[in-house]
Amino acid sequence: MASLVHVDALCAIESPYRTDAACDQLFNAAMRELTEYHCDESPGYAQWLASNGWDKAKLENVNDWSSLPPLFANYFKRRLVLSKAGEEALELTSSGTSGQKSRMRYDERSLGAAQAMVDRIFKLYGWNTPDAPCNYLLLSYEPAGAITLGTAYTDQFLCKYAPINRAVYALRHNGHGNEFDPFGVIRALQEFAEEGLPVRIFGFPAFLWFALERMREMGYPALKLHPDSLVFLGGGWKTHADQAIPKTMLYQRLGEQLGIPDVRCRDGYGAVEHPVPYIECPNHRFHIPSYARAYIRHPATLDTQPYGARGFLHFVSPYITSSPAHSVVMSDLAILHPGHDCGCGIETDWFELLGRAGTSKSRSCALAASELIKES
Repeated sequence: MASLVHVDALCAIESPYRTDAACDQLFNAAMRELTEYHCDESPGYAQWLASNGWDKAKLENVNDWSSLPPLFANYFKRRLVLSKAGEEALELTSSGTSGQKSRMRYDERSLGAAQAMVDRIFKLYGWNTPDAPCNYLLLSYEPAGAITLGTAYTDQFLCKYAPINRAVYALRHNGHGNEFDPFGVIRALQEFAEEGLPVRIFGFPAFLWFALERMREMGYPALKLHPDSLVFLGGGWKTHADQAIPKTMLYQRLGEQLGIPDVRCRDGYGAVEHPVPYIECPNHRFHIPSYARAYIRHPATLDTQPYGARGFLHFVSPYITSSPAHSVVMSDLAILHPGHDCGCGIETDWFELLGRAGTSKSRSCALAASELIKES
């Protein structure tokens, strides 16, 4: 394993939202170190930098990493991009449709770094409860064989923070694929309420909303889940942006129908191409952890935009050795805000997610999965 002392030191920072000069200096050193690593270890990466006017010498004076030539998340749908460390590493994919599936490899170091970031954020919010067994409702794909789908892998990982008493999946495997089981979800919620253990609900918000709607339509009485229950969602809503349900409405209904308070309802943003965790604070803002930086790119020119402007999300993080994916432009549109505009006490920047740009071929796994709702 390559010696990357600055990368390892940055990824070992215990406080996930530090905003001090020493942290900034360490981040810059780690980015230089990792970029040099990929110039040596990732075939074609040095040529990619050179074609954009970059070389190792230029790295010495960089403090603004928005200018580092990025890869685009959609590129990973067409090509597996690896360093030498990624050749035998774990492969995860987005679900995708019509061949639009991202493939990423994560060696032990890279995966461990990303997972440790989640560990620290869950610890910060008091969600790591190893002595409190929970029932789980997983609004994602029921595994059949080895887990290679990124969303399913994430949901399985998140179950480590509280012992599993019982787990129920919303997308049941039927031997040929997966299908949404709304009545199974409703039945599980009713049983969990009767059993009285804390409940953790993870996965796609669209399926949770659909179950709540079905409960209301059929006249089911409101449930009262354990007060330590947690809703932690991820992914999009339906295929068309104009059908999206505001999170405030979903969180309100979770309080009304399941008895879960707003502060125990959170959303997370991530992608198989960039699994650094962006998790809502109590004010429901996606703050940038100290292990990453975020920028906004103009949709037409790709120029870096100021706070308050709309554009593509551009993430930079030196955590990954298995692929030169340390500077990635996503296909999601967002607005970046300074940390102090939130008011939750976290001072790192945060972003407001606006939705996904592009054609129907660029759908996320959440959008592909949401089609199952129409068939139920």
